[in-house]
Amino acid sequence: MSAPARNRKSDVVVPNTLRWHGALAAAAAHSVTRLFDSTWRLDLEDADDTLAAIGNRQVIFSLWHNRLLLAPPSYRKFFLARQPHRRLAALVSASKDGAILARVMEHHGIQPVLGSSSRRGAQALRELTSWAKRGYDFAITPDGPRGPRYEVQPGAVMLAQITGLPIVPASATVGWKKEFSSWDAFKLPLPFSCCQIRIGEMVHVSRGADEIEREAARRTLQERMDALTED
Repeated sequence: MSAPARNRKSDVVVPNTLRWHGALAAAAAHSVTRLFDSTWRLDLEDADDTLAAIGNRQVIFSLWHNRLLLAPPSYRKFFLARQPHRRLAALVSASKDGAILARVMEHHGIQPVLGSSSRRGAQALRELTSWAKRGYDFAITPDGPRGPRYEVQPGAVMLAQITGLPIVPASATVGWKKEFSSWDAFKLPLPFSCCQIRIGEMVHVSRGADEIEREAARRTLQERMDALTED
């Protein structure tokens, strides 16, 4: 896979494309994660009240990067099972690893949008907005793709302002797990692990928010994500 190319006329960054070995790795990763997540015991804290608060509205789920694996099975169990019409898009890094992750997301039925603060940021926001118009929910890792870990970056707030969708803070406490020595201390729940999903009060950002209001929303999201997170 080659590095992202930049079109000299339009100055558009083209994301990495996936070659056959990358596609094979993505298929294998999907098979392994589906095997694992079929054994996980997922529990949503205060499920009735939480699901009633979200209702049928479109939302932006905010989940720490190191708990990303829990997004697909949690969305299937707590949202798609009750509202089969719902659809989810996720922002994925426009990197070599991101191209593989994007294919894994597709296997899970999630629409990937390639971009980050460092690559295709503005393009990705435009693409996300187009998916919002089609009725998609979003999954955002506010500290990704490079960290610092557990520090909310401005992207989720910007997306909320542009789309008018509320941000739903989410985190999870994972029982048995393998924790990797990556920048985010990525957590792989082991088979039959208990995973307690926690969802906090929504954060709203007005379409006319200025820089001060956006920063206030970012701090609020940080506080609510912190309150939900136990390591």
